[in-house]
Amino acid sequence: RSKTSKELLTELDEQKAELAQLRLAKVSGGAASKLAKIKIVRKAIARILTVYNQKQKADARKACKGKKYVPLDLRPKKTRAIRRALKTEQKFMKTPRQKTKASNFPMRRFAVTM
Repeated sequence: RSKTSKELLTELDEQKAELAQLRLAKVSGGAASKLAKIKIVRKAIARILTVYNQKQKADARKACKGKKYVPLDLRPKKTRAIRRALKTEQKFMKTPRQKTKASNFPMRRFAVTM
């Protein structure tokens, strides 16, 4: 994670080249140690790609911070219904007529004595 994107990509190329050699050894009947190493190299490639993609996404988030519109893949996923629902401030908004009625006719208070 401390490496730059270019370093990650070069390491990725090295790992892919190694994987190609190991697959070649598998076809030509290589040693068991080489066959076992295929899985390790595949996992290493996956790790590198994961870190690289996380870096890309973090950079994209940083670039979009403070902007009005955010790309779709950077927005929170949630559910379709939640994304379509009104925001809380929209939900509790009142029309001018509702506001005047509420201010002119407030809720009546009663003092009940026992």
